[in-house]
Amino acid sequence: MPRCAWCGTDPLYIDYHDREWGVPARDPQVLFEFLLLEAFQAGLSWITVLRKRERYRQVLFGFDAERLARMSDAEIDERMQDPGIIRNRRKLEAARSNARAWLQLEDPVGFVWSFVGGEPKINRFERLDQVPAVSPEAEAMSRALKKAGFSFVGPTICYAYMQACGMVMDHLIDCERHAALVGGD
Repeated sequence: MPRCAWCGTDPLYIDYHDREWGVPARDPQVLFEFLLLEAFQAGLSWITVLRKRERYRQVLFGFDAERLARMSDAEIDERMQDPGIIRNRRKLEAARSNARAWLQLEDPVGFVWSFVGGEPKINRFERLDQVPAVSPEAEAMSRALKKAGFSFVGPTICYAYMQACGMVMDHLIDCERHAALVGGD
């Protein structure tokens, strides 16, 4: 199957590319998980986060925002000893504070999707170098999330989040997933 070249040959990356990346997500649990994972990715490669994703699910209560919002400092200290995750205190504290901010949103799904008018923005890029790292919509999302109390939500993280959750569809036009997600194009 023709794929976007960024996923390379790693089976985990290929599976993520083929099954998740760019698929419109409207489940609040999925949207919250990706928001936290993108924050953990800051400064690192996405494959690093993917390899640690299952452990994150275990230590972050299955990405249950309500439970994560109540995570104690002692529980953060415990996680700082876990070699199965990215041991960054600021990112763990941000996961807790972002859970609290997520719970304060009246309609988190509608909120995050509002930056693309509620429907996926379909891009038709031919080459990887045409895909932006940020967009005006991601910049607006970043500002709004920060105003709502989120952290580790800069515009680049927000654009990657929008790509992951299918708010923007950036599979290259020669990638089989482009046609599958757009409906034949």
